[in-house]
Amino acid sequence: MIGRLAITDVQPVVTCGLLPARAVAGETVPVRATVFREGHDAVAANVVARAPDGRTGPFTRLRITEPGTDRWLGAVHVDLEGLWSFVIEAWGDPLATWRHDAGIKLPLGQDVELVCEEGARLLERAAGGVPPERQDGVRSVAQLLRAPGVAPGTKLATALDPELTAMLDAHPVRELVTASPAYEIWVDRPRALFGSWYEFFPRSEGASLDPPRSGTLRTAMERLPAIAAMGFDVVYLPPIHPIGRSFRKGANNTPTPGPDDPGSTWAIGSAEGGHDAVHPELGTLTDFDAFVARTRELGMEVALDYALQASPDHPWVTEHPEWFTTRADGSIAYAENPPKRYQDIYPMNFDNDPEGIYAECLRVLRHWMDHGVRIFRVDNPHTKPLNFWERLIGEVKQTDPDVLFLAEAFTRPPMMHTLAKIGFTQSYTYFTWRTAKWELEEYLTELAGDAADYMRPNFFVNTPDILHAYLQYGGPPAFKIRAVLAALLSPTWGVYSGYELAEHVAVRAGSEEYLNSEKYQYRTRDWAGAEADGRSLAPYLTTLNRLRREHPALQRLRNVRFHHADTAELMAWSKRAEAASDEDPDGDSDADTVIVVVNLDPHSVREGMLHLNMPELGFDWGDRFVVTDEVTGQTWTWGEQAFVRLDPFIEPAHVLTVRRVGR
Repeated sequence: MIGRLAITDVQPVVTCGLLPARAVAGETVPVRATVFREGHDAVAANVVARAPDGRTGPFTRLRITEPGTDRWLGAVHVDLEGLWSFVIEAWGDPLATWRHDAGIKLPLGQDVELVCEEGARLLERAAGGVPPERQDGVRSVAQLLRAPGVAPGTKLATALDPELTAMLDAHPVRELVTASPAYEIWVDRPRALFGSWYEFFPRSEGASLDPPRSGTLRTAMERLPAIAAMGFDVVYLPPIHPIGRSFRKGANNTPTPGPDDPGSTWAIGSAEGGHDAVHPELGTLTDFDAFVARTRELGMEVALDYALQASPDHPWVTEHPEWFTTRADGSIAYAENPPKRYQDIYPMNFDNDPEGIYAECLRVLRHWMDHGVRIFRVDNPHTKPLNFWERLIGEVKQTDPDVLFLAEAFTRPPMMHTLAKIGFTQSYTYFTWRTAKWELEEYLTELAGDAADYMRPNFFVNTPDILHAYLQYGGPPAFKIRAVLAALLSPTWGVYSGYELAEHVAVRAGSEEYLNSEKYQYRTRDWAGAEADGRSLAPYLTTLNRLRREHPALQRLRNVRFHHADTAELMAWSKRAEAASDEDPDGDSDADTVIVVVNLDPHSVREGMLHLNMPELGFDWGDRFVVTDEVTGQTWTWGEQAFVRLDPFIEPAHVLTVRRVGR
């Protein structure tokens, strides 16, 4: 229903307000609404935010985004985890109406005494709402408006004094106050938005290929200091559970494994246990606890794979065959994505005994939470019912709001977006397959626009399943370019182990599968040798992660702005830190600002002119400013146009910090 004044198209609002929008503690959330009224009287609006602890924020006015649009913009700064709410209030602004009318009538000599009397009465009303030390000053202006013998121009100039106007706008006279419904924002801890992920298989760290022998959680701990030194925040482990032997896959996904092939880590469950157990070759729960503790000592945290599926040898198959799908011949259906067949994995049927499956899945989740896991990378959530996830994540958040969930869902947009809306903290995205400038700009504009109200991207540059052709044929420059794009476009990004060695060989032409995929076998890597001979990209990844930590502008999603480059292979964008206060949502010209220019062609030198949108950088058209390349240390003075030349074999990108000339 429309109230006395109209408030429509409020944002952020998810699914008509049935689900909360998303933010993280410390984030400034843009709030928008269309606000208007009948006639010509002035209308204004503000936002009222309520924190999880019940306190309400300061009176925060909205401002019109563009004259004539009736679209208003403000911001809410959320500083506490939990469920927030906000309400838009629209109201008549009689002082603004009076200023407008008086500014026309008094110079024309129309209704001078009447207009001045109306202004005086409004100021007397307003005086009661301003700070006590300012009340007499407001009343004195009211008296001046009534004073005989004072020129109308003098009265008008005094009443429209900018300092007085600003003070009264901060403490307005409000009439016909109309409130919108209350809308919710769920606020997570900052890691939900900002973080650097590193994925690796513990069984490969310390593994031996001759004779074949698995690494352990204890040997994998020896890799952790190097990961921390590169600046990563999250260590993601694929499943660490016992692996079934029935229909076990061999090297390169062959259906005929050798006796020493370890099998796919996603074929979970054997006689040694299921989802709540550690593979005996990796160690014990005590070893896992030690791994978690060591990760924390190094300033990182563990993300664990949560894959709701089973090998044919999983205890669930014997104890609860009803949890799976039985085919016409009496066999249990294995996973298929024709023509691909995964005989070593049984998908669960969530419509058979849904309450029993739910209880067990929640038990497993809480089991690993009790062992220190606060982030879960969820395998293929789009193949499970949405109401299952909404219920499960909602129940966990009630008791443990710090637990985060990453959706590994490379699927259709409606499913990806709905998973985010119903509770998933982050999502894999289509970033891997966006390589052209227009694709990247279009996709980031979508992600940083309305989708940012509920969906947070995690830009993985590669995964054990995905080795894009761009990396297969682009050489080390391609690995640098994709790292720059992922790390500096998205506040959360990730790499799969081996990326720093530019591993790029596919199992066959046209495939995105790695040759000798670590999913099916051990993989040993010569980290020290690569560092010694300069082949490792670890120093480059370290630099990117350092810049991300040093610059608040790189820790947000909504603030990405693209700038025009007249060469198709040159892509440029900027990010500015959010403002320090809700009243200044655009920040100021001295805010932390980073400009990135990257050559998307890993094979050739590219050069061209940049055409910078100066207001997006906090400058006026015609201003000059100094940029410093944080990778090379070079410094230039730029204006709204700048020439750029990037050689991918030397350095494929500029990562530039900005300061005003003379500062």
